[in-house]
Amino acid sequence: MARGFIDLQNNGWMETDFSQPGLTLERMKEITKELVSKGTIAFCPTIITGNHETYKKNMAIIAKAMKDKEIGSHILGIHLEGPFISPEFGAVGAHPKEYVIDPDPDVFDKFQEWAEGSIKILTVAPERPNCTELIKHAVKQGVVVSIGHHLAKDSDMENAVNAGARLCTHVGNGIPNQIHRHDNPLWWQLAEDRITCMFITDGHHLPADLIKVALRAKTPDRFIVTSDASPLAGMPPGKYLIFGSLPVVISDTGLIYSEKSQSLAGSHATILECMNHLASLNLLSETDLWKVGFYNQLRLLGLDERMFDSLKVPNVIYKNNR
Repeated sequence: MARGFIDLQNNGWMETDFSQPGLTLERMKEITKELVSKGTIAFCPTIITGNHETYKKNMAIIAKAMKDKEIGSHILGIHLEGPFISPEFGAVGAHPKEYVIDPDPDVFDKFQEWAEGSIKILTVAPERPNCTELIKHAVKQGVVVSIGHHLAKDSDMENAVNAGARLCTHVGNGIPNQIHRHDNPLWWQLAEDRITCMFITDGHHLPADLIKVALRAKTPDRFIVTSDASPLAGMPPGKYLIFGSLPVVISDTGLIYSEKSQSLAGSHATILECMNHLASLNLLSETDLWKVGFYNQLRLLGLDERMFDSLKVPNVIYKNNR
């Protein structure tokens, strides 16, 4: 049995942001050890839409951390969430709009060079110009392309999947609060059997009924739990700045939201806390819980669970409320 869960989208921890200046190798080591102690056996540090100078520095640091003998096995690669997303309100979420750019294979190659080939997941908005070409280009490099932060039509998403996209980023979030009841980005993603969808099951981002419907639509074979942990995860309630300049609030219940737009700004939860919430809904067997929290992530990235056999990590005990 696995001794922890795998998080494919983690933006930082305790005020350290993987997308902002100030990241160091030493801090990457500290964060990784802390996350492992809290049930995250492995994760993808997530870099969102941002300044390219910071990209260059932080990608190099993460690439170096992946080679570190002590923590490297716990870091599965960079999840680059942007900058090739939608700049439209609602879809852009808490990403800084001024850094959103059109999809460009050459620009992606520059990022991958800075990252020493360690970008493993790329989130894009399929309706953006030239996105199909970027998807094909990234997939040829072995990158998992994910659909997210978009306002795509069904035809755009169909083109993206035909080009090689295999994943959807935090489905049910990264879209406007009010959408058309039929013509919206949700239904196609839930209905399409060729893609796996990630869901933030922290108790704030999605209601229980939506999670239940999503599990019925995707089945446990195409459902992945992620935390989308904010860089403020682990911090006490209060007012903070995130992503460099965005004022946000952590409520007493752990909800993190933008004061300006009221948009959610990542979660306050670890992947273990997300799995505990999902387990409390009594929707899945223990076997299926491990599938959506561990095995599906490995399968998506083409990894073998035996890579963790020699790691010294604590056994994970989560609340099985069945």
